[in-house]
Amino acid sequence: MSREHFPTEAANPKSAELDTLDAGAAFDVMNAEDAGIALAVRAAKSEIVRAIELISERLARGGRLFYVGAGTSGRLGVLDASECPPTFQSDPAQVQGIIAGGQDALTSSIEGAEDDRALGARDLEARGVGANDVVVGIAAGGTTPYVHGAIERADKCGAATVFLACVPKEMAPDAADISIRVITGPEVLAGSTRLKAGSATKMVLNMLTTLSMARMGKVYGNLMVDVAARGNAKLWQRGIGLVARIVECDRTRAEQLLHAADGSVKIAALMGRRKIDAQAARLLLEREQGSLRRALEG
Repeated sequence: MSREHFPTEAANPKSAELDTLDAGAAFDVMNAEDAGIALAVRAAKSEIVRAIELISERLARGGRLFYVGAGTSGRLGVLDASECPPTFQSDPAQVQGIIAGGQDALTSSIEGAEDDRALGARDLEARGVGANDVVVGIAAGGTTPYVHGAIERADKCGAATVFLACVPKEMAPDAADISIRVITGPEVLAGSTRLKAGSATKMVLNMLTTLSMARMGKVYGNLMVDVAARGNAKLWQRGIGLVARIVECDRTRAEQLLHAADGSVKIAALMGRRKIDAQAARLLLEREQGSLRRALEG
């Protein structure tokens, strides 16, 4: 099937002389094109919001989120999934990225894998996908057989499905429950969807996990209270700052609380605000299903 009429494949007239421009002029062309990415994401708001509501509901009842993609799309899915545990202390199995070609495809180009529809189905089936799960297929150009095979298998397994692409649905239909189409238009380098389409994909994935986790109580206000504070020195200092802000105490007291809470910002905050010990704080947090706000206000 010819793809020349797809917006992601079209030659962009604004960058037609790209190879003749000096670095400053080329920068201006690329920067001007990038300026429209957030607007393209905004245009898909209703579908993105529906996906956030779906994902948070499934995760809250014990389900998992799977990203499936090839090339840049697959790498972005794996990236977003891998950043959830240190950001939200989520189980690594809760959000997973699946890329065509496996782990080797993260650092090397394995282009042929994306054409294997059956492989997409098998890779998804190998994860034991079921009715509580959500599968998000990512295909910038909308036609990747590997991704469509995974979506079809997910549907047969009873999982909820979301499809994310940067071309109109009428050009590249999908069978997902929710179809997110972020129309970023022709790339500065024709066909190189790691550019605007890739940036838009990253923005959408940021929203899907961040706002789903926020709805699940993994965030307090706009604070990253489930951060893995014992992960490294930077995160430990961030944890101290979070406790100090929530408890309204100095950093010395905040660090004492964080030590007593074994590195849990939520437990430390409860200890400081509610004047209780670590065990009582832990039980209170469990009762409120991990929501610091409810535990503080209840």
